[in-house]
Amino acid sequence: MGLDLARIFKAYDVRGVVPSEFDADIARATGAAFVRLTGATEIVIAHDMRDSSVPLSSAFADGATGQGADVVLAGLGSTDLLYFAAGSLNIPGAMFTASHNPAKYNGIKMCRAGAAPIGQETGLAEIRDMVANGGPEPTGRRGTVREVDLRDAYVAHLRGLVDLSGIRPLKVAVDAGNGMGGFTVPAAFAGLPVELVPLYFELDGSFPNHEANPIEPENLRDLQAAVRDSGADIGLAFDGDADRCFVVDERGELVSPSTITGLVAERELARDPGGTIIYNVIVSRGVPELVTRLGGTPVRTRVGHSFIKAEMARTGAVFGGEHSGHFYFRDFWRADSGMLAALHVLAALGGQDRPLSALLDGYARYAASGEINSEVADATASMTAIEAAYADKATDIDRLDGLTMSFADGSWFNLRPSNTEPLLRLNVEAEDDGTMSRLRDEVLASIRGGRD
Repeated sequence: MGLDLARIFKAYDVRGVVPSEFDADIARATGAAFVRLTGATEIVIAHDMRDSSVPLSSAFADGATGQGADVVLAGLGSTDLLYFAAGSLNIPGAMFTASHNPAKYNGIKMCRAGAAPIGQETGLAEIRDMVANGGPEPTGRRGTVREVDLRDAYVAHLRGLVDLSGIRPLKVAVDAGNGMGGFTVPAAFAGLPVELVPLYFELDGSFPNHEANPIEPENLRDLQAAVRDSGADIGLAFDGDADRCFVVDERGELVSPSTITGLVAERELARDPGGTIIYNVIVSRGVPELVTRLGGTPVRTRVGHSFIKAEMARTGAVFGGEHSGHFYFRDFWRADSGMLAALHVLAALGGQDRPLSALLDGYARYAASGEINSEVADATASMTAIEAAYADKATDIDRLDGLTMSFADGSWFNLRPSNTEPLLRLNVEAEDDGTMSRLRDEVLASIRGGRD
């Protein structure tokens, strides 16, 4: 292959600019390598709404059938629909999407049977190496291809995991960002006492309204305005492949994913008393405190879905949450589903009479900075300098993922280097806004050396 495969084979998926970095030849070779790696006799493929998704997924299917594997084409779907397919059919799966990336990108998220993740350390490096050699040669038998519509079965499975019977009528604003939420939300909400206020439900991989990346505040402004203007009870925002969900309350204020993690954790522990809940190093410490108070077992892990899923498998955890809007469920093959998290929030909100802000008030105990990125020349040197500057004040220093330093007043910060860019990512939490702001500004000043 003439293209730079190391550039597009990331930690957890394949992702690159089409066609200069990622083209049909790579997709075809990847399909063949995927079958060779998994030893599968049947696989399932789904794709998002990008213009390049159909030809790329078709090339992948061609490579897979050339290895003798039969292919189930699920067609349009969200990433969690693909996980449902791989889980319920118990076959490996491939999702063609670049998630929240701009229109010129596309990619592949791959999993084994049962939706078990494939990343660099669990097969993706081997696939890359096979692709670098042109991919495995076709075998004698060519597999078959059949099309299957799995949306109704996917929705039925999700609705079977959340009791939405008896909820009060709700007005729900949803920003699909022209992504796959526009395909899955109408089906998932059908028959519920929900008045939907839809924003950007038209499937359009050029993203004409805003990037389908709700972790960026500017991409939530239309939803926040729609909630306020329509008098909605809640706002939901999905990313491009609809595996992440962000929540806005009735005032138009963003709800921290840590808060949603706490809410869903309580609901899952009610079904599984004493269960284990996974959270990563930058989720609010209010989550493990809540889990402990409820009699559950909190387990802290590194940032990233491969670490979350591995810990869920090891511990049998019922649920896991991340700051990035990814929420993982044991009863969904330990995979992440933004839609399932959204249904949990609707069930909690609709099962009582208070507005969302009041319902969530008890889950948001601390002030948090959110993730702040700083460009640095040498991330390791910067972290070493920060650790030295705060070592005498810290009550605990932890290196599970980056550098976490905790202090006697209950405040803490975490610094993590980016895997792909010369960036340090800072998260700060404290008992109140004033303490959080002071610590945040001090650490940022140290990282940036006085520059803004």
